[in-house]
Amino acid sequence: MKQTFKMFSMVLVILLLSNCKENKEKKKEIAKFQVPVEYYKLDNGLKVILSQDKTSPTAIVAAYYNIGFRIEPRDRTGFAHLFEHMMFQGSKNLGKMEFVKLIQQNGGVLNGSTRFDFTNYFEIVPSHKLETMLWAEADRMRGLDITQENLTNQQGVVKNEVKVNVLNQPYGGFPWLDMPQYANTNWNNAHNFYGDLEDLDAANLEDVASFFKTYYAPNNAAISVVGDFEIEETKAWIEKYFGNIPSAELPAQPDISEPRQEVEKDTIKDDALANKPAIALAYHMPERNTPEYYAMGLLDQILLQGDNGLLKQKLEKEKGYTSDLGGGINYLGNMFNYKGPMLWMYNFTYDTETSKENILTSIDEVMTDVKTNMSQEMIDKAIIKVRSQLYDDLGGFFGLGRADLLCSFALFDDDPDRINYIEDEFKKVTPEIMLKTIDEYLRKTNRTILRVNPLLANNEKTE
Repeated sequence: MKQTFKMFSMVLVILLLSNCKENKEKKKEIAKFQVPVEYYKLDNGLKVILSQDKTSPTAIVAAYYNIGFRIEPRDRTGFAHLFEHMMFQGSKNLGKMEFVKLIQQNGGVLNGSTRFDFTNYFEIVPSHKLETMLWAEADRMRGLDITQENLTNQQGVVKNEVKVNVLNQPYGGFPWLDMPQYANTNWNNAHNFYGDLEDLDAANLEDVASFFKTYYAPNNAAISVVGDFEIEETKAWIEKYFGNIPSAELPAQPDISEPRQEVEKDTIKDDALANKPAIALAYHMPERNTPEYYAMGLLDQILLQGDNGLLKQKLEKEKGYTSDLGGGINYLGNMFNYKGPMLWMYNFTYDTETSKENILTSIDEVMTDVKTNMSQEMIDKAIIKVRSQLYDDLGGFFGLGRADLLCSFALFDDDPDRINYIEDEFKKVTPEIMLKTIDEYLRKTNRTILRVNPLLANNEKTE
């Protein structure tokens, strides 16, 4: 009897432990955040991503075109950005500025931007206005009101942007516009993508019409709809408004690759409007989606992001050289929404009494320490920071971050579901991969240093 009871007790314990394990696994599964993704393509090549979220009675329509700064025409610097402005100047059924009024008068917000590898437009509206927004986006994809008056007007607007944001601004263009021109060697990555004033003036109606016909075709675009909507109803609207827009013959993509940097670069930019020196350091990134790419994402978290970033601890807390250290991967977005070569970069201002040599010595100490102390524990803590940042991006501004990643992954990878396994890729990174990445990508010969000389009263360059 005692033996039977003992065996029964053992079986009961095993069952309880087994149930406990199953419950933990179930909780783990439930706790994992999963973005709903429905992905398909229209017959004309338009990529469509639907992600339903009924927590708020709003909907986002995001239209992304596979054209950014990198592949704009030579001798037409800033053209991709100029064209972004043209997209708000009227279409077949919506006159000048009527697109903007349509969204705003229905309680929505909108914007557009030009990045390295795409130009995007989005509207966030009450969900009952979703069909109207899809119609409006399709209307301007179908055809713009391309007139000399609209072109001349927007050339003036963009030129004023350049003057206000770059030419007449302390630290104007530093380092987001300047650094790619110094660190890169391929023209596609190294030209002034905001636009030289002469190039902006040189744009003509033929350029605009050709650019629109070539790059603003449905087979060069992706649209995502995120928020409160019915899937089948939305699919029907998308087919109705976008389905018969003709596709275009797309040109061959230029070679946008960068050669391996073999020598450290060090450059000074004079700035009569700056009141103190500044420095930026940039390193070429590994190719997207490689193990080293994800390792660099973790190194960004370890070295730079948050108050516990090792560079912040050294340069701000310990040395007191600065109080405004900032940076990351892709100053015009995040580490996921680009396609071609990219820089990991950081910058800060500092006092004239602080020498460049002391700054670089402190930075080199941090780089040595991170390699010496690399461990799985360090990686695990960085993954927590990555997860936190990713969830902030996905949920921020009514889910616009979600729409952005869905369109980016559709355009660049033909796989918007990547949004659901980003974190898994970071978890594959080992200490060995981290050390390999440090050796190859954080070496001094992969580094570009750009300093701002504030042209002080005595006209001496700060060192």
